[in-house]
Amino acid sequence: MTAISELAIGGYHPASFIDYPGKVAAVVFFQGCNFCCPYCHNAQLIPRNRGGVLTPQAIFARLRQRQGQLAGVVLSGGEPTLQKGLPDFCRDLRGMGYAIKLDTNGSNPNRLALLLAEQLVDYVAMDLKASFERYPELAGTQIDPNALRRSVRLIRDSGIGHHFRTTFDQSRLTEEDLVRVQALIPSGSHYVVQPCRSFRSTGAG
Repeated sequence: MTAISELAIGGYHPASFIDYPGKVAAVVFFQGCNFCCPYCHNAQLIPRNRGGVLTPQAIFARLRQRQGQLAGVVLSGGEPTLQKGLPDFCRDLRGMGYAIKLDTNGSNPNRLALLLAEQLVDYVAMDLKASFERYPELAGTQIDPNALRRSVRLIRDSGIGHHFRTTFDQSRLTEEDLVRVQALIPSGSHYVVQPCRSFRSTGAG
């Protein structure tokens, strides 16, 4: 079984005007996440189910039908970089002429480095949950601050479009927390504070 056939895809949204800055894009949602954020609006994607909901072949078939109508594909989740077959998936998307945006929590810098080195993504959005001292509370697990720092540096130095973002759950974060997160943002990088939402459909059908 190839790595790409083992991709766990939990949903697909055929067209979004807001997930990829400046582009109309489909969104592919991957199952499995190593974080368990208490406010997660895609909590149904945290566990990984063997085989997923949709096969890569089904996604590719839909995207071939939309060539010329869509400009990009967003890889979201869950945490896409946990998928071993993600580089091959990106290569196939490249072959169809799509620009690729990656949504990531930054916990897997080795996979991120590979994607950037092979120019398999065109835009990256990385979540910064809180200051590193408060990360276990906001991510729902222990984290490796050095892995997150390395991902921030990789994105900063990549030369591609990117932004860092924080979900502002006012029941858990304060304005002071946001100031501390901003101190982690590299000079010249865009930072987005997004409101906390309780639910988001993955459009699995």
